[in-house]
Amino acid sequence: MVKDETVTINKVTLWQIISGVLGFALVISLVFNFAGGSSGSGSGTIVKQPTQNAGSGVEVRSDVDLEGVYFLGKENAPVKIIEFSDFQCPFCGRHYSQSHSQLVKEYVDTGKAVFYYKHFPLSFHPEAYPAALAYECAGEQDKNWEMHDKIFENQDAMSEASYKQWANDLGLNTAKFNECFDSDKYKEKIDADFNEGQELGVSGTPSFFINGVKVVGAQPYSAFKQVIDAELS
Repeated sequence: MVKDETVTINKVTLWQIISGVLGFALVISLVFNFAGGSSGSGSGTIVKQPTQNAGSGVEVRSDVDLEGVYFLGKENAPVKIIEFSDFQCPFCGRHYSQSHSQLVKEYVDTGKAVFYYKHFPLSFHPEAYPAALAYECAGEQDKNWEMHDKIFENQDAMSEASYKQWANDLGLNTAKFNECFDSDKYKEKIDADFNEGQELGVSGTPSFFINGVKVVGAQPYSAFKQVIDAELS
């Protein structure tokens, strides 16, 4: 009887150990998957991409389509900063709050760089596409950058009702904005941006092309400064 009882205890103990190991492995797997799939890149990398002279003396990626893309600054500025972004991405929000305004102040406002915004709405961010649509519809009334800022400053309040309210707050013709938004007017443009981003190797947001130098992630201002200053030298 004692021997049988001992065997039973060992079996239970063994099963508890196995269950514990499997449970721990499952938790680690879930944590890893969650961290890897939240959005974009937090640490970031800088990769030199092939470039081609555009004819104006500026080295840019020849296959980035900028036709119809809203830009901030002087179009003929020596440095082109092209961002592929997702309005709901937390790393994109971090870039906006930590680096964007300083980049605009130091380089765009001074005529050294021009900034382009392209869409890369990730499928697991349900508000990324509607927000991109709101940005484009606001652009019809020359308020795309104001909408851009409004969205990033209120990422926790993103919704159709919010976009329409913000359009009103920004002084837009709300009937025109709502008609544009409700009709998915710029779906093809947003989809084209996303597809182009994939062709360029974009897999996370935010991703930037600075005169052919690929910068990935919500990097500090100093990382962007290093690349831009090198292009200006």
